[in-house]
Amino acid sequence: KLFSPQSLALSVQGKRAPQFLRTARRQEKSCWKRSGYVQERTRWHLGTGSERRPPSIHRIKASSLKLRFCTNETQATREKFVKKLQGLGFDISVDEVTAPAPAACRVLKERSLRPHLLVHDDVVPEFAEIDKANPNCVVIGDAADNFSYANLNEAFRVLIGLENPVLISLGRGRYYKETDGLKLDVGAYMKALEYACDIQAEVVGKPAKMFFESALAELGVQPQQAIMIGDDIVNDVGGAQQCGMRALQVRTGKYRPSDENHPQVKPDAYVNNLAEAVELLLQELRE
Repeated sequence: KLFSPQSLALSVQGKRAPQFLRTARRQEKSCWKRSGYVQERTRWHLGTGSERRPPSIHRIKASSLKLRFCTNETQATREKFVKKLQGLGFDISVDEVTAPAPAACRVLKERSLRPHLLVHDDVVPEFAEIDKANPNCVVIGDAADNFSYANLNEAFRVLIGLENPVLISLGRGRYYKETDGLKLDVGAYMKALEYACDIQAEVVGKPAKMFFESALAELGVQPQQAIMIGDDIVNDVGGAQQCGMRALQVRTGKYRPSDENHPQVKPDAYVNNLAEAVELLLQELRE
């Protein structure tokens, strides 16, 4: 046995529902274990009626496993993100989602920081209760078209003008996948500001240890009782293992064959899709 099931946290990230869930529906297979996270940004094609309920997630929820949806999504509020997934057939509520923007807001309040925001317009409402006058830090997220030269330079000027510059990043992903191909993620722009200002960003999304610790606390389980399911070898697998969790990589989405030769990160197992992972987990539960 690789694991001893108790809870499962499923992390779904992105502007589009995961492709491996589409595969799961097509193959009508099942699930994986205690705490798992999955991440991707491709379209999931749904049918109608009972077909609209993702079978793998339904099987997780019908089991004794605890479940948490974790995401690095920073182009929408949790409410909007959840509404989109509900429209795709997901049985999910806002209270089940761990996301970077609320985590950043907690940090800002605790340290009395006033951010200059370089984020997507749709995630700005998450910061509604945060004082943004006379900024003493910069918060950067996946701003998409807001990543213009003018906006990046404005963030640079705020940081370079501070005696103790603070850069908080809602993630450090290198790229993500949409239906029209791969796109640069927040990490590339974060690195530009780090280099220009000679500072190190504080990351509050995956793969930051505190992100995974927050999800575990919300689940009420210890790291050894949880497993991460994801397609990102560094942010999903590496981040979870750094926190003491087991981690599984799905061969979909951002997965590349070269991931299996990564010099530092080695998943505890590989599966072809989420359905295969779920089946493995439920088999262990029955043993």
